Amino acid sequence: MNINTVLFDLDGTLIDTNELIISSFTHTLNHYYPNQYTRQDILAFMGPPLYDTFAKMDQTKVQEMIDMYRTHNLSHHDSLVKEFEGVFETVKWLYDQKYKLAIVTTKQLNTVMMGLRLTKLDQFFDVIVSIEDVEHAKPHPEPIEKALSLLNAKPEETLMVGDNHHDIVAGQNARTKTAGVAWSAKGREHIASYSPDIILEKMTDLITFLGGK
Repeated sequence: MNINTVLFDLDGTLIDTNELIISSFTHTLNHYYPNQYTRQDILAFMGPPLYDTFAKMDQTKVQEMIDMYRTHNLSHHDSLVKEFEGVFETVKWLYDQKYKLAIVTTKQLNTVMMGLRLTKLDQFFDVIVSIEDVEHAKPHPEPIEKALSLLNAKPEETLMVGDNHHDIVAGQNARTKTAGVAWSAKGREHIASYSPDIILEKMTDLITFLGGK
């Protein structure tokens, strides 16, 4: 596999925002629907844009639910977010080896930057495709195609790395190679069921896969 470009999802892939996301959903949903949603229910909401999730519950309250979620999310961000093991060294290795790198996420840019700065990953990414940059979120290929265009990269030489089926399907739709991460909050079997080209048991496996030591 001749890869010179690596695209990363952010939440649940590079940085561990799982508890932050779950607590933000729990806080918001318990306000509008007290004790109706379990932790297991909330796992299904991880990945799609907030608008899509809340619109299915109540079209008239979508924006206020998003605002409540984001207020809680921002105020608890730095205390709950951390990078996954091996992420910093892997991304630094890719950067040092001159791989083209980008973040492709359904988050807003301001919270993307909070996470990247907190984990000191911001120094490695000049290209970030956030929810504001596209009309169609993953699994639509548009976010990946936008990243490829900004990087002047070819899909057949690109690997999309993610923890959610939206990432894998978006990569497949954009004709890139795909890598699922075994530490997905939804479980290894969930991500494997979408047939990514590889599964990473830990992020440093990516170095080995790409021919490093």
